[in-house]
Amino acid sequence: MIIKKLPVDERPQEKLVIYGNSALSNAELLAIIIRTGTNNKSAVTLANEILAYKENGIAFLAECVPEELAEIQGIGQVKACQIVAAIELGKRIATKPKEMRINVNNPEAIVDLFMEKMRYYKREFFNVVILNTKGEVISVENVAIGNLNCTIIHPREIFCKAVKKSASAVIFVHNHPSGNPTPSREDIDITERLIKAGEVLGIKVLDHIIIGDGTFLSFRNKSLM
Repeated sequence: MIIKKLPVDERPQEKLVIYGNSALSNAELLAIIIRTGTNNKSAVTLANEILAYKENGIAFLAECVPEELAEIQGIGQVKACQIVAAIELGKRIATKPKEMRINVNNPEAIVDLFMEKMRYYKREFFNVVILNTKGEVISVENVAIGNLNCTIIHPREIFCKAVKKSASAVIFVHNHPSGNPTPSREDIDITERLIKAGEVLGIKVLDHIIIGDGTFLSFRNKSLM
């Protein structure tokens, strides 16, 4: 059915204004982004086809590229770019460091900054959360990108920006593309080496958090450091 023929309060845009964004389905939210359908498909119908394009449903959109979306009939380059841009904006909002004091004894506060982006990465990313003496986030620095099996980590790269920013402490965050946050022997060895390097520099390593798919592991909570 053409969206214009629906009752006003059932049209995605009007429904969002009247009832709020939580009242909309995934397809309706996506329909607002793509705006228009085709001659024989409404925007909502087209949105449902996008969500059904891959077996993992909406999770497909987290790492898709415009070329993939453009393979779907009715999705041209413009619509594909609109979707990818909207997804990326959502990621950036979700991972933007909050201007607030982080409770360093609560790893969930750190995980909230990274989960919705890093859980979908297909390679390992190693980030350093740089903290001041008050436990506030100064910045988040990506210092290494690896492949599915390993990430090359060197203390020099890890602590370089922390030293420049006069960090009091750091928290390491990296992801496991497998979705399983259980640390490898290499993860444990690297963490031990970085803790020793931090001691030499006077920068305390508070935790090392591994992000999985919707789950995480804190070295501190597991008494691994």
